[in-house]
Amino acid sequence: MVSIQSVEVNSGLQYLPKSTDSVGQSSPNQELLPLTAKVNNLDHLEIGGWDIPALVEKFGSPLYIIDEYTLRTACRQYRDGLQKYYPGESLVLYASKAWSSLAVCALCASEGLGIDVVSGGELYTAIEAGVNPDKIYFHGNNKSLAELTFAIETDCIIVVDNWLELETLAGLKKQQKDQVQNPTKIMVRFTPGIECHTHEYIRTGHLDSKFGFDPGQLNDVFAFISKEELLLLIGVHAHIGSQIFEVQPHQDLVTVMVDTMTTAMSHNLPIKEINIGGGLGIRYTETDDPPSIETWVHKVSTAMVDVCKARQLPLPKLLCEPGRSIIGPACITAYTIGSQKEIPEIRTYISVDGGMSDNPRPITYQSVYRAIVANRLSKPSTEVVTIAGKHCESGDILIKNATLPVTQPGDCFVVMATGAYNYSMASNYNRLPRPAAVLVAEKEVNIILQRETYQDLLSKDTLPERIATLPKLTT
Repeated sequence: MVSIQSVEVNSGLQYLPKSTDSVGQSSPNQELLPLTAKVNNLDHLEIGGWDIPALVEKFGSPLYIIDEYTLRTACRQYRDGLQKYYPGESLVLYASKAWSSLAVCALCASEGLGIDVVSGGELYTAIEAGVNPDKIYFHGNNKSLAELTFAIETDCIIVVDNWLELETLAGLKKQQKDQVQNPTKIMVRFTPGIECHTHEYIRTGHLDSKFGFDPGQLNDVFAFISKEELLLLIGVHAHIGSQIFEVQPHQDLVTVMVDTMTTAMSHNLPIKEINIGGGLGIRYTETDDPPSIETWVHKVSTAMVDVCKARQLPLPKLLCEPGRSIIGPACITAYTIGSQKEIPEIRTYISVDGGMSDNPRPITYQSVYRAIVANRLSKPSTEVVTIAGKHCESGDILIKNATLPVTQPGDCFVVMATGAYNYSMASNYNRLPRPAAVLVAEKEVNIILQRETYQDLLSKDTLPERIATLPKLTT
């Protein structure tokens, strides 16, 4: 282990977790690197006991690397926090849109979490991962007829988003009445009208949103459901946004949710669950300062207890659905450095072997990341460079003005906190195969996503015979 005191502070070592001597004391969402991150005697970054440059040599790059310990710690902090601070029943749902895969869903389920899905594909993944349908909640603002049918067949909970969906569900259940007698469990999503300070694209709680019923519609919605014997309303749902650093908006949301639950109960509906969504932010840069998972859970739980006590109501089952704060800090992306272009007095570009196809967030949301050179971890950072991807797109920039040590082609370049929405939003732009992903744990490493091949890229292509046999023009 290299001593932090023996090197300049402005190096990759400054990003190591605060609790390097007793791993797990920190809240994962407050760290830039996974909780097991260390520097080894080769001056290489090590995660989960594995040398990162060695993993790249073995599995290739770009490479997503998930630390199982960090992922499990985040799950446990949510789960145990609710058990500690909330005296009623509770359930944590992993918002799988952040990263949906068999291994991640199965790991979260093994920690007692349910799964939040937003499409038939995510639902299928959760089912195949062995998740109990009673713990799967299906969201989405435009579920297809096929998706609704699939959801009914799996017997998961459907979070109803709009009138078309509600009426379609009622119609489907009536068609199946002779074959299926049990009602389908549903929740109702509405927009609570609560703003929070986050990116415009990921604010979902304000009234001008594509998600959920308008609050003014709820009495009519509840009246409709009360007449549908094959639809069982078990709760209400709202989500106010993503990458949130404030706790107060969620505390305010609790009051709105309890009042809405009271409205539903006035229609003689057996509502017992309140889902306050997720959205807790994570640390992408040194200046980011999100509250810890435990702090967030404590304040939300206390708010729910206080509001229900004031209204003399029994405590509902409290649900939350974190995604980013569970998977985001647990993952890094490792690249290999390639070409360099220096423009005197303007900028130096360093290119890596991935970019916007494996991390579209910088070009989509102007998201900012931090990075290190994993095979030169303690070297002082003396250069300011711009990290470019390899795609044929001028905007394919991963990080502007990154402070790094002197680099060489072949160096292992690591971007931190890339678990959330990187793989799940990845594409094949420029026909680049999507990266592999490995799960690291003490004493073992497992591939959880195979690297795509050129053959995979063509696996769904078809070439009509008429076109294939056309003569090739020559000049």
